[in-house]
Amino acid sequence: MTIAFRDSTVVVIETGRTLIRAGIGLADLLKTPSLEIPARVGLRRNASSDSDLFEDSLHVNGGTEDARPSASTSRASSLPQQYAPSAKVNDYLVGVHLDEALAAGQDIHISWPFADGDIRDWTQAEAIWKHILFHHIQLRRAQNESPVLLSIAPCLSRDSYSRISQIFFERFNVAGFSILHRPMAQLYAANTLSGIVVDIGHDRTDITPVYNGFMVEEARTATELGIKDCQAYLAQLLRANQSVMAALSPADPEVLDRSLGELAKKIWEDGLVKVPSDGQTAEIAEDDGVTDIAAIVVAGREKAVIEAGTKKKLNAKASAAEQARAREIEALDLVTIQFREHSIRLGKERHRFCEPLFDPSLLRGVRELVTGVEEPKPVQDAVGHAVSLTEVDMRQYIWAGLFVTGELTNHVKGIGVALQSRLAPFILSNPDQQNDVQTRSIRVLTVPEYFAEYRDKGENLAAFLGSSIVAKATFNDAHGKNFVSKADYVEKGPRAIIEMSASLL
Repeated sequence: MTIAFRDSTVVVIETGRTLIRAGIGLADLLKTPSLEIPARVGLRRNASSDSDLFEDSLHVNGGTEDARPSASTSRASSLPQQYAPSAKVNDYLVGVHLDEALAAGQDIHISWPFADGDIRDWTQAEAIWKHILFHHIQLRRAQNESPVLLSIAPCLSRDSYSRISQIFFERFNVAGFSILHRPMAQLYAANTLSGIVVDIGHDRTDITPVYNGFMVEEARTATELGIKDCQAYLAQLLRANQSVMAALSPADPEVLDRSLGELAKKIWEDGLVKVPSDGQTAEIAEDDGVTDIAAIVVAGREKAVIEAGTKKKLNAKASAAEQARAREIEALDLVTIQFREHSIRLGKERHRFCEPLFDPSLLRGVRELVTGVEEPKPVQDAVGHAVSLTEVDMRQYIWAGLFVTGELTNHVKGIGVALQSRLAPFILSNPDQQNDVQTRSIRVLTVPEYFAEYRDKGENLAAFLGSSIVAKATFNDAHGKNFVSKADYVEKGPRAIIEMSASLL
């Protein structure tokens, strides 16, 4: 049976550990997601009795099939998870409904069903996907003509993929369905089929080598370092900043800790952090006086270039004393931000935000270490180890595509280059020892600038962009070889998703 779908009906849902993005419609110039919500649900305390509610830290291997967490304790996220076996899909609050309940001060239990990279609770996962399809996108279940491409973590079992397919066909009545692994989507967004994806998340960094369009499963790894560690480290550094302590200075140590954490979060989300390369200070290349107008227009940098030219002219007219003072201020690298009605001056300490990713020993005394658990590997060591687990003849192609992504990259620039400089010891630098399969260099990938709507978004939206690219190709295939149609599902059942998705075999 041949079938094809209109681009305007295609739905893309990117399911990450802590964020969900979604959108409907695939224009020629691929759009950014129309929805971005935390990947969490809320349950009012009165919606389930306390006897029905239990936490994953106490029942990692217990409970019913729906309630039992899939992830092992060794890779369990620190984000909270509450299980209520008697709770139904409609009992859970998602998105704006959850935000409103929390703002109103209601007693809400928060759960993050995807935080482990697996699915902790199927009812909670269904509640999030249902909210996206029928509340945000406003599809009608009885007349659902939309196919859905879902990008999700790659560590799920085949039974999990089948169950996801069952939810989308039987509960949501989708017209077609396909699953894509998030690392593959991220790499597709960078316009390549081979590379290594470094996805920096809330409390861990996932590392996935990819060769010729397929993940190297046995080489996938992770390190228990993430954004929360960077925030905790910067919060500790801010204690030495007199401007910060004078503005906050509460008597209660717990209140101070919380305030410093919120300030650290604001600093990186406001884009005030740079990441120097290993042993270097971040520098901006000087203008050589030659302006490539075409390149500037394509890159959408007209405004920035005009502003830079104006600043240069003003500096030329300034007195020698004024220029010296400007250079002094620039060297100090001071910025002033508003935080809780206070003006706070920050210095170069903010640029140390990402240091724990490359040197976890800095976290000693900053975060509580679990007894018996080894200190996490630096990100560069984890990446080097992952590539070492691949076949020798693959490595030069994998190293040619270092792609650093995750929420951090949307606000903190230069992480890819900083990681590249720290990976130099993992490749052979002596020309006399090189051969045809030996890696000669590491290349940092970025999302191409011709994706206009993604140009200034960093690499954070790569998974959604790559999913949109694949969805456009998948659902325009009249033979339906890469997705499951309703007819396929009726004939073959939930296992059809395994047969129709090469990457899931």
